[in-house]
Amino acid sequence: MSQTQYKRVLLKLSGQALEGPDSRGGIDFGTLGAFAGEVAQAHATGVQIGLVIGGGNILRGATAAKLGVDRVSGDYMGMLATVINAVAIRAALEERGVPARVMSAIEMHQVAEPYVQRRAIRHLDKGRVVIFAAGTGNPYFTTDTAAALRAAEIGADILFKATKVDGVYDSDPEHNPDAVRYKRLTYGQVLVDNLRVMDAAAIALCRDNEVPVLVFNLTKPGTILEALRGDVVGTLVTDDA
Repeated sequence: MSQTQYKRVLLKLSGQALEGPDSRGGIDFGTLGAFAGEVAQAHATGVQIGLVIGGGNILRGATAAKLGVDRVSGDYMGMLATVINAVAIRAALEERGVPARVMSAIEMHQVAEPYVQRRAIRHLDKGRVVIFAAGTGNPYFTTDTAAALRAAEIGADILFKATKVDGVYDSDPEHNPDAVRYKRLTYGQVLVDNLRVMDAAAIALCRDNEVPVLVFNLTKPGTILEALRGDVVGTLVTDDA
């Protein structure tokens, strides 16, 4: 067991991270396997891992609303998409010998356990990866907000926001080669400058519950382990810059 800086972390992953290199939607099982391998390595260090996955690779509620589905129905459809992703991640982790549980904010007993905060903490204490599905169970809330909420509820030391870029920049690095990456930010800077680290509700939840947020590039192998060791990766959002 290697030394880590944290006892318990919440890892937030977008649904698009499971699409694979062609970005055609759905689940690319090679990409899923690579991600599960990264989580398995992190789990082997002894750190307790909670995980929230988005559903954008299958369906976004806001996108469904633009196509004529009412917003509430679209959001519930998006929540169900996160359950599909969560079950896939659980299967991939268990295939690698990592015990995992899916806990859903929408009850569906044949597929997942209902989310109960104390039960989630018990699973974590027993060394199981807990995958929180179906967002908060309410429309109009993003999976970023669900991640911030679950991080606070389980007493996570930090929220890892895994993305396809290596942190937060002052402008879009894909369009501006001179974009500068921030190493540290405050919650206030993120909100005032609208830096889109996470949505405003999620950042406010993290600020109010003193949950730091680390934004880093998941596509680089080994980054989760580096972050767990406290190495300088990505952008750290805290009270003090």
